Amino acid sequence: MLISLRAAIIATTVTFFLGIAAACFVSGYRGKFKGLIDGLLTLPLVLPPTVIGFLLLILFGKNGPLGKLLMEIGATVIFSWPATVIAASVVAFPLMYRTVRSAFEQIDQTIIFAARTLGVSEWKIFWKITIPLSWPGVAAGTVLAFARALGDFGATLMIGGNIPGKTLTIPAAIFFAAESGDMGKALIWVILIFIISLIVMTLMNYWTDYQRKMVATIGRK
Repeated sequence: MLISLRAAIIATTVTFFLGIAAACFVSGYRGKFKGLIDGLLTLPLVLPPTVIGFLLLILFGKNGPLGKLLMEIGATVIFSWPATVIAASVVAFPLMYRTVRSAFEQIDQTIIFAARTLGVSEWKIFWKITIPLSWPGVAAGTVLAFARALGDFGATLMIGGNIPGKTLTIPAAIFFAAESGDMGKALIWVILIFIISLIVMTLMNYWTDYQRKMVATIGRK
């Protein structure tokens, strides 16, 4: 459980910043490659997890470009705890990116144009206008990314393996417990991850409702 939670929290933190940055770039990009860029960033959402894991295995393997680079400094990723974080980050990223991008694109652009007319810098517009107005979407994307990172199995197993106490996450523990016939143990892990996911989603719903009420209150004022 600790391995899964640590990996999910760090992966969510990584995807939080990368997802917001990517969403900000794509939502403001007007070039002809926008569709291609969006497709590439969303691709891990539709690819089978085993395919993602296989691609990561090639990328970080001893013969892969990043794998060779890491070996030169005496480091390795395959079948290590950082591998679980990388796999969780990759599969969770599209959910964060798509949710935040949708939230950005729903902002009334007249507010942005008015701020620019008044001489407000792009940096202040982003932090003072864009993020506050899209915060419910950002919060929703963060929670969805956490849930996806916590529940990943295929990609994590491919690149991280199932080393007890090191890379064995809850989904992998459920699979191997069920495969060995220990249905009681598998059921315990299923109930545990179900409770964690339910608590996170419930808190997200309450938080989103609170933020919407706050925005509505500010708008009336």
